[in-house]
Amino acid sequence: MTLRLYDTRAQLLRDFVPLDSENITMYVCGPTVQSGPHIGHVRAALSFDLLRRWLEHRYGRVTFVRNVTDIDDKVLQNATPEEPWWALAYRMEQEFTAAYAGIGILPPTYEPRATASVPQMQELITRLIDRGHAYPAPDGSGDVYFDVRSWAQYGALTHQSVDAMEAAEDADPRGKRNPQDFALWKASKPDEPADATWRSPWGLGRPGWHIECSAMSKRYLGDEFDIHGGGLDLRFPHHENELAQSTAAGDGFARYWVHNGLVTVDGQKMSKSLGNFTLARDVLDAHDPLVVRYALAAAHYRSSLDLSESSWAEAEAALGRIRTFLERSARVAEVDAAESREDLPPAFAAAMDDDLGVPQALAVVHETVRAGNSALDAGDRDAAAQAARAVSAMTSVLGLRPSDATAADDARAGALDALVQEMITQRAQARADKDWAAADRIRDAIAAAGITLEDTPAGTHWSIDD
Repeated sequence: MTLRLYDTRAQLLRDFVPLDSENITMYVCGPTVQSGPHIGHVRAALSFDLLRRWLEHRYGRVTFVRNVTDIDDKVLQNATPEEPWWALAYRMEQEFTAAYAGIGILPPTYEPRATASVPQMQELITRLIDRGHAYPAPDGSGDVYFDVRSWAQYGALTHQSVDAMEAAEDADPRGKRNPQDFALWKASKPDEPADATWRSPWGLGRPGWHIECSAMSKRYLGDEFDIHGGGLDLRFPHHENELAQSTAAGDGFARYWVHNGLVTVDGQKMSKSLGNFTLARDVLDAHDPLVVRYALAAAHYRSSLDLSESSWAEAEAALGRIRTFLERSARVAEVDAAESREDLPPAFAAAMDDDLGVPQALAVVHETVRAGNSALDAGDRDAAAQAARAVSAMTSVLGLRPSDATAADDARAGALDALVQEMITQRAQARADKDWAAADRIRDAIAAAGITLEDTPAGTHWSIDD
């Protein structure tokens, strides 16, 4: 089956045909690091981690670029005399990295910072001026703007006309020809730190937000690349402006535009500006990272996701069913730990090929778990082993395989196992001594902790209740 992705620009599902099937190229807008990540940022990053993993499964190599916007109005506003803008940006970048790694999001192939590509941004701005699509402010302020009316295709991504658009508010409008023109270069201001400026043909200043991604994607992926990703809230003005300035400069730019849905609270987008956000570190402190990953992945990437306490509970129960089956099957059947492509059920692959249908793919996982448990109950070891290989392969692709735990998780699990095994040994000894009261007390204490014992001819095994 051909992989199909919903292309925001085309507003339809398109067969994915890469420029080079041996190297898929993908650029995703990363964080603006003025403050720490909320759970909406993590959901966005996870959406493209899942897409990347599936592309790697299908094609092998994926060059994945996710930028860091470390110079921006908001970064400068949040800086303090005690923590300069560059120190704040670095500290917040580390928080984002920790949150991403916390739920198993793979690191990008390249993660460029905007401040490291300023010469490339100036080169792109110069090209736009030379082509008649950008202009320095006539008042000599040093600002440079993109002339939206000079580019007939402006509005192609979001299918808007210029006349219907609101004025761009990313810079002082003093030197604009049109209210919708947006800033490519922003002249330095007296109240901004001197080290937040760069020399340019137009005077001291710093890049506008939109030019950053156009320059960085070109630098790391070339004039044209396969997929541009980001949150639904970035379509306008950010991605619209990226598309306009890159294509006006003569670059092919992105061939597919993929946008993830937002995390909502009472129907409103979760955002820092609205103050209705939940910090990622608070969620990760309260829940198993694999549970967080499952809960964020369970809804289709293009849909809105309204999180509640029940979201975490449902994810924990679902993962518990997967984990329990894999543990059961490992005890009674020979399961090769190195699963192969052939172990993926066709229904799972079909779901993932259909615009990354993770909810449908998870349904296949649970159907296979149920079939595997039935095989175990019937004593069919071969069928159970086949199901276990399939479940392991599917959860590996999704980054949800229970065995892929962190060292800390392994240590905690090992400590718990040692304690429970000691209680199981004491219970067995009490039963051997026919001290039924002691055996019952141990059994009740284990049950009260939410642990289920399974007595089999091969010994007693334990699992945590779903």
